[in-house]
Amino acid sequence: MKELLLGIDIGTSACKVALFRKNGEVVAAANGEYKVYYPKPGCAEQDPNEWWTAVCKATKECIRKGNVNPSDIAGIGVDGQSWSAIAIDRQGEVLTRTPIWMDNRSAEICGRMNQELGPEEIFKVSGNPLTAQYTTGKVLWYKENLPDIYRDTYKILQSNAFIVYRLTGKVSQDVCQSYGWHCFNMEQGVWDDGMRKAMGIPEEFLPEISPCHGVVGTVTKAAARESGLTEGIPVVAGALDAACGTLGAGVLYNGETQEQGGQAGGVSICTDTYKADPRLILSHYVVPGTWILQGGTTGGGGVMRWMEREFADYERMMADELEKSSLVQFNEIAERVAPGSDGLIFLPYMSGERTPIWDSNAKGVFYGLDFSKTKGHFVRAAMEGVAYSVRHNLEVAEEAGASAQVLRSMGGSANSLLWTQIKSDITGKPIIVPESDTATTLGAVILAGVGVGLYGDFKEAVELTVTVKREHKPNPEVKKIYDRDYEIYLELYQNLKDTMKKQEVK
Repeated sequence: MKELLLGIDIGTSACKVALFRKNGEVVAAANGEYKVYYPKPGCAEQDPNEWWTAVCKATKECIRKGNVNPSDIAGIGVDGQSWSAIAIDRQGEVLTRTPIWMDNRSAEICGRMNQELGPEEIFKVSGNPLTAQYTTGKVLWYKENLPDIYRDTYKILQSNAFIVYRLTGKVSQDVCQSYGWHCFNMEQGVWDDGMRKAMGIPEEFLPEISPCHGVVGTVTKAAARESGLTEGIPVVAGALDAACGTLGAGVLYNGETQEQGGQAGGVSICTDTYKADPRLILSHYVVPGTWILQGGTTGGGGVMRWMEREFADYERMMADELEKSSLVQFNEIAERVAPGSDGLIFLPYMSGERTPIWDSNAKGVFYGLDFSKTKGHFVRAAMEGVAYSVRHNLEVAEEAGASAQVLRSMGGSANSLLWTQIKSDITGKPIIVPESDTATTLGAVILAGVGVGLYGDFKEAVELTVTVKREHKPNPEVKKIYDRDYEIYLELYQNLKDTMKKQEVK
């Protein structure tokens, strides 16, 4: 019996491809990089064709490294970044680069739509506020700014759906990623025709909605030739990367929570009842009959990636001599700084901010500078600022009726013991770190395994594949320091938000 599963994750800076055995063991993994384009202030976009090229390259590398026969792969699961708006024509050709989740170009259009239809009416249907980051605004932006592209559009796809399309030739829309559209009825899980018409969105743009573990099609001969796979492998619809990461971290039941430490940050709380709050993000979860209430921030692991790129020349130079990566060295210098960073506080709003403030004009800020501050202070303050944003989202979720007791941490930042402990101390929550560094692709292959019948259900899949690597418990004494600085963190934004608006991104 075939017991290999392939997971594909379309992240912001790279795709990750991994082959797994049924028990969750990684056979081989590979990455493929691509660019983020910033054509104007407030704009961030990617070329989906570059995703596909990277996926094909990484898939071939996976097969080679694992020394496996691709015909032994039982199924393929794909997850991807949120809120894409990939316009394809009837031949399946990509018509333009897609704005990604960080893109704010449609802020003015969304403001007008909110005025015309009423934000309460939009929220009543979609369970989410209409802001520039979602798919809806991007498609409306095409209509006003790229009329030729809009006219030639056949379907609008999400990131995972585009890779599924390239693999199978089948158009799809999983129920989880449908939250990018404000004409999606979040409570019922169907397209809302009234809201679609009110927003002027053509019905043909919207693919049929599928369960995340539903088999959409099989790998075509052309896709097999490009990717190194075998024709006929089943491919499921897949889901949002945060949702797959949540599943790969072992979240199945009401109240269980994943803490995201990838390029973006945030939390995903599983709930078995409909709970919507305009300050947060709500989507259907990959497990049928459940939702995830999410806090999604622009400042996560990407903050440290930016700091390393811009300020780690010395650490990179010393990496070979010390036999330590630049990020490990960053951890070491941050660890020598006391909790609270001696008053240096960081607002991690590096590309505007999503939840819970929804402010496309928000800016990253270091507050509390003086001559005593070192590079270590900056690194630790950046870690703490991201953790404050996690706490902010958790507190808003509690107000919405979704309380997290234990966080299950995943993503690159979960590999930092210091950063994970900081998050535990600031939130006051115990944190569990699963064994696998590939929780997101693991979640994608669990969907594939359930979809093709390799697992009896999601419970069996998680029990077979997810194990715990370590646990962190909050330090009450340290939390007292952070409680004080957290109040300053909140106050800084409130005091600066009008100033930030003066540099409004157009």
